[in-house]
Amino acid sequence: MDTTNDILALAASNQRRAYEILGELRLREAWQEAGGRAEVVGSLRTGLLMKHLDIDLHVYTPAPLHVEESFAAMARIAAKPGIRRVEYANLLDAEDGCLEWHAQYEDRDGRMWQIDMIHLAEGSPWEGYFERVADRIAAVLTPETREAILRLKWETPDGEKIPGIAYYRAVLEGGVRSYPEFTTWLREHPAEGIVEWMP
Repeated sequence: MDTTNDILALAASNQRRAYEILGELRLREAWQEAGGRAEVVGSLRTGLLMKHLDIDLHVYTPAPLHVEESFAAMARIAAKPGIRRVEYANLLDAEDGCLEWHAQYEDRDGRMWQIDMIHLAEGSPWEGYFERVADRIAAVLTPETREAILRLKWETPDGEKIPGIAYYRAVLEGGVRSYPEFTTWLREHPAEGIVEWMP
């Protein structure tokens, strides 16, 4: 998996599969039936999904948030074949001001996907913010920076938990192009909490 073509092909394949899973699990529809609107964010929205298989959604419902409505949507999702695990966190009194869901899904090929769903109230300070960040990143990518980001993600050891925004900022703002440079950059720019950065 060293050639540029291999890396780009894997990213494109994972991107297609992620959108198929969105449809197969009817993730957006499950939230719509609970009165919500689900928006794709993160690496799937930027087109930079690599070997860490994840689907990130931000879900908005009218304020105030009702825990029961969130559980109703997740009950529909949890009942789908392939959903192996669901985790929930109530962060309404934290900086996030959200209900957080994490599901693990085993696809038809036996690959495990993480599906993160962040449930926010309409009018939240974060409403639309991460959509705009992802769209801006996608807009400023060049073929060279896209490849640099995907290669860094590919070269990251399995099990390392590094938020996507760290890769994007390192490449687009920091000029990082190699994994050793990236580890140095990370030490100098730790990604903690909610990282507010947009190119």
